[in-house]
Amino acid sequence: MTRKQLVDFCLSQPEAVEDFPFGDHVSVFKVGGKMFALLPVQSDRLSLTVKCEPERAESLRRKYSAVRASNFHKKHWNRVFLDGSVPMTDIQEWIEDSYDLVVDNLPKALKLRLQGQVKGLS
Repeated sequence: MTRKQLVDFCLSQPEAVEDFPFGDHVSVFKVGGKMFALLPVQSDRLSLTVKCEPERAESLRRKYSAVRASNFHKKHWNRVFLDGSVPMTDIQEWIEDSYDLVVDNLPKALKLRLQGQVKGLS
């Protein structure tokens, strides 16, 4: 999966935006002003950081050597190195799960609007 494919997939989530709050070296993908993914702009090793439920985060770290605890927040965030060892479908699922975790914690009105978009009701 290329960086462009990751950017496009993150931005395909309803109302997702790309931002650079930490400088121009890392893309931050947000929904409702909250982060759901981080992607370095340039790096020797392409990686993606996503939010994850703590138990699942640990399970994924045990299953894949390319998945590590994030420097960002080890309990709730995983960093996956995109070296080809993790299937693209898994990475896409993790992006969607991260997005959903963030949406679940947004204010009710915004959450309902976004969930309506996901279900095709808007």
